[in-house]
Order: sequence, then C-alpha cells, then structure tokens
Amino acid sequence: MRRGRRSEVDLKPGDALDFWRVILADKENGRLLLFAEMKLPGDAWLEFRLKETNGKKVLIQTATFQPLGLWGRLYWYLVLPFHGIIFPRMAASLVNTKV
Repeated sequence: MRRGRRSEVDLKPGDALDFWRVILADKENGRLLLFAEMKLPGDAWLEFRLKETNGKKVLIQTATFQPLGLWGRLYWYLVLPFHGIIFPRMAASLVNTKV
C-alpha cells in the first residue's frame, strides 16, 4: 500500500499522512482533522486548530478515542501517560516548522 505524501505543503481530504487519513483540511479556518488508520481497539481522531487569542495564534491539539469494548478502554488508559509526553513535543515541533 502506498502511503506517500501527495504534496509536502498541501493537504486535502482523503490524503494519507503517515498512518492517518485527512478528513478535513481547512487552512482558511485553521483546522486539520485526522482519522487513524492503524489497527486499534477502537477509532481515533487527532485534531489541530489555530485560535487567535490576544493577537497571538494558539495551537489547540485534541485527541479523541472511541474505544471498542473492554480491550479498547484498557488500551486507552495504558497509552494515556505517553500522550502527555508525545503531544507537547508534537505541538512544539509543529509550531517551530516553517512552511
């Protein structure tokens, strides 16, 4: 299965981005919604939004997981501590990326 990027700087709904599928890419409103295509015991979405507060742009990053049964809930609570490490680093990397 080909998972390469169609464009380095432009995302469109339906594009593959690593193991995520782009659901919504709205540059004008500063919103990106991704759906996880990896094998998980449930469904996962990752959303990035830009919000302007006091003249500054703020990146809001939201992870949503809809667990499938008991294994899905167990999985979520097991990986939850790692998100506290991964997400701040990911946000910092995104903010420091020049496009």
